[in-house]
Amino acid sequence: MTRSTALKTVLSVALTGASLATALPAPAQVDPFDGDWHYSVTPYLWLPNVNANLSYDFPRLQTNQLKTEIGPNSYLENLEFGLLVTGEVRKGRWSAFTDLIYMDFGNQETKVRDITGPRGRELFELGVQSETDLSSTLWTLAGAYTVIQKPEFNLDVLLGFRYLGLDTDLRWEFVRDSALPELDLIRAGSVSKNKENWDAIAGVKGQIFFGNTPWFMPYYLDIGAGDSDWTWQALLGIAYRFDWGNVNLSIRSLSYDFDSDDTDLRFTGPAIGVSFVW
Repeated sequence: MTRSTALKTVLSVALTGASLATALPAPAQVDPFDGDWHYSVTPYLWLPNVNANLSYDFPRLQTNQLKTEIGPNSYLENLEFGLLVTGEVRKGRWSAFTDLIYMDFGNQETKVRDITGPRGRELFELGVQSETDLSSTLWTLAGAYTVIQKPEFNLDVLLGFRYLGLDTDLRWEFVRDSALPELDLIRAGSVSKNKENWDAIAGVKGQIFFGNTPWFMPYYLDIGAGDSDWTWQALLGIAYRFDWGNVNLSIRSLSYDFDSDDTDLRFTGPAIGVSFVW
């Protein structure tokens, strides 16, 4: 079984489980604001397209950089390994949560955008075949306080930080070499780039309820800055509540911008998760 087939099978099973779960009768629900300690753990599957602009210090080039563009590429075709989980602890209106994402992508189709050559930035018409391996670790930790609590919805304000660890390996081969002597470029090879980034974040999160039904809509938005020029994350979903937790389906986007070296990164796509609450 290929990696793509295996991941499609996992997604199919997850969606089937969610469909069967919603057919069950609605149970009694835990009240997270009853003053007791409550905890939740949510393993989930996120299926984003990957878009990235990356800059590399290029070997044997007389001056500066080679700049590349990734994506959008298919998660199912390029994912090597992934670990995604969220946890939360709450007592009354106060809560804290953490979110850990590790994703390892291989053979990402890559486009060389431009090369900074001996006479400054120029776009050279070079035929290039290139691919990128990309692994990212994203860790969010934040505290939150519920400022609005109503039967129709609740709203938390949050403050915390997000860490990004990014490792990339670019492999290239020039298929037309008319400009190679001028640029002093080797015909084929690889180059790596590693980045670690810390940002403070602030935002809101909460739930919108649909009457006395077990259906609700989770939402999340944060924005931050620090080592990056800015970063933001947004989520909007639909969920069904059980006595043990809930099943949720959402659209999620996470973005970074680093203007100092013309690097940016964006993950956007659907996510499905199962939350266990006690």
